[in-house]
Amino acid sequence: MHKIMLIEDDRQLSELVGNHLERYGYTIYKPNDFQHIMDSLLDVQPDLVLLDINLPYYDGYFLCRSIRQQSTVPIIIISARSTEMDQIMAMELGADDYITKPFTFDLLHAKVKATIRRVYGEYASADTGELSIEGLSLDSQTLAVQFKGNRQELSKNEYILLKKLMEEHNTYIPREALIETVWDSLTFVDDNTLTVNMTRIKQKLSSLGLPKVITSKRGVGYMLSVPSPIGKTNE
Repeated sequence: MHKIMLIEDDRQLSELVGNHLERYGYTIYKPNDFQHIMDSLLDVQPDLVLLDINLPYYDGYFLCRSIRQQSTVPIIIISARSTEMDQIMAMELGADDYITKPFTFDLLHAKVKATIRRVYGEYASADTGELSIEGLSLDSQTLAVQFKGNRQELSKNEYILLKKLMEEHNTYIPREALIETVWDSLTFVDDNTLTVNMTRIKQKLSSLGLPKVITSKRGVGYMLSVPSPIGKTNE
């Protein structure tokens, strides 16, 4: 069964959440040494991280960024901070989802189950190769995108979104279709989550030398259009 690391300093809440998820067969790891969270993460190698923001020593934002620099493990933020800015910041740092306190255990389990299914189960990407368009290459094994020798790491969500855009190159894809591709159900994700992920993808492509290759039209959707290399003609 999948391993979940629960990083929560409220012992009572940690016990309640851990006990609830264990009923569904998940193995729960609850680190007590919040000063060495990254060491624990590397030791456990969890399949999913549930991460609070208000923690001793390092806050959840710092840990989210640190985790994402070393791993593509899905991260769900669980926090009492409920402002839109807090949620956007978490997504920009690499979080896959965000749950605000107080929450129901049914919602938590639904989020966990959907994330596990998307990343490792029936909705997980089954391709094992490389997708390339006009010199832009997407590697399914390393979750990295490359262009002219330059490389950028992607989160799992960014990879899925960019893959969808590359598969339908030069075609506008509705926002709803993109959301369903990544998050399975429109009821589990705020529209801003897609915007944040698309903004990060645009920034990474721009750093590779491909600015403005993703365009959007209100009421239509997003389109990826990578120009052909100079001198190349379509025959």
